Amino acid sequence: MSNVYEKLVRKEAKLAVIGLGYVGLPIALEFARRIKVVGFDINEKRVEMMRRKEDPSNELEPSEFDGCDIHFTADLEDLRDVEFFIVAVPTPIDQQNIPDLTPLLGATRTVGQVLKKNDYVVYESTVYPGCTEEDCVPLLERLSNLKFVEDFKVGYSPERINPGDKEHTLSSIVKVSSGCDPESSEIIAKVYELVVKAGVHRAASIKVAEAAKIIENTQRDVNIALINELSIIFNRMGINTYDVLEAAGTKWNFLKFQPGLVGGHCIGVDPYYLVYKAKELGYHAQIIDSGRYVNDSMGGYVAKQTVKKVIASGTNPADARILVMGATFKENVTDIRNSKVADVVNELKSFSCHVDVTDPHADAAEVKHEYGYELSHEMKGPYDAIIVAVNHSDYANKDEAWFKGMLKPKGVLVDLKGIYRTRIKDLTYWSL
Repeated sequence: MSNVYEKLVRKEAKLAVIGLGYVGLPIALEFARRIKVVGFDINEKRVEMMRRKEDPSNELEPSEFDGCDIHFTADLEDLRDVEFFIVAVPTPIDQQNIPDLTPLLGATRTVGQVLKKNDYVVYESTVYPGCTEEDCVPLLERLSNLKFVEDFKVGYSPERINPGDKEHTLSSIVKVSSGCDPESSEIIAKVYELVVKAGVHRAASIKVAEAAKIIENTQRDVNIALINELSIIFNRMGINTYDVLEAAGTKWNFLKFQPGLVGGHCIGVDPYYLVYKAKELGYHAQIIDSGRYVNDSMGGYVAKQTVKKVIASGTNPADARILVMGATFKENVTDIRNSKVADVVNELKSFSCHVDVTDPHADAAEVKHEYGYELSHEMKGPYDAIIVAVNHSDYANKDEAWFKGMLKPKGVLVDLKGIYRTRIKDLTYWSL
């Protein structure tokens, strides 16, 4: 098999990234500073934006498109002369928390239609161990009439991009990579070494690389679930969880996780892929499942605690006006996918509360489309309760006087991340 790495470096071969979302676009641009790249996405509107140096995910500046040898396209024909494919499409779950492989298999069909002898296909999408070889490879073989390993090579190299994080970027995080045989494993690692300064860890097999990725987020999920459960217990004891964590955190080996809403398209999704695969193999993943249950129920818990405080202040929930600050899945990003703030809003509405939601980063049309509620452009107090659900830096400098000005005399401040706990003296205050 000819060395595709050498050809890429000499710009005699092209690399394509399939799926140009928050994962795919940064990879495509990083490679395009060194080699010839085709950026492929099925969404023509997104492709047009990228041609204008606009990132549809609002993560990258226009200057980051400069000096890149990249052709953005939604046309399958533009992939025919590509020799190295990277698939970076989302892997969501459906309403029953079952893995939805539709985008992944769709991207695999795209590649399968243009796959040639000696080509390489590397998957970056988070999947359960075995998915690449059991679900994707047979589809590639069928559509291309080529033989896996013999005619084309496949690898897996999980994405580790953290949305909104300017410090831990693609080139500064160690990359895990793998191949279907020793030769492909080495070539795939060397291709990634072109752009990853932190280095590449060569995993023992594709399955090992898939498993490594999925347990990164599962480990975080289970740890956060433990802290969330502790915060429920400490609330009943009348002590502040953040004070407890601060004290416990003085020990060198204490893991500093914090309570909160666990949303987004990684931590809140990936464990379900592992649970699904375990069930297929006849094992019920009890700790992982329990962690998911705790974290998925936190939005409802926060809303119920807020309503209790509103009732205690003498207000009927049906007459209560509540402001929710923050709608994205985490701080300082525009991404609303799988945001658990929606659970808080829906639970409050089930008590007939009047709810205003505001967010300086979220797109109002996206929120309306995804969750069915409007974003308020201005905060019109006074409110019976304010829930600071996402600790955007825009909110960090608010003081007690500001909240008093927005709240009724007996109003309640709910501060999920405990960012104001040392600043609040007079208001009725609660945090996780």
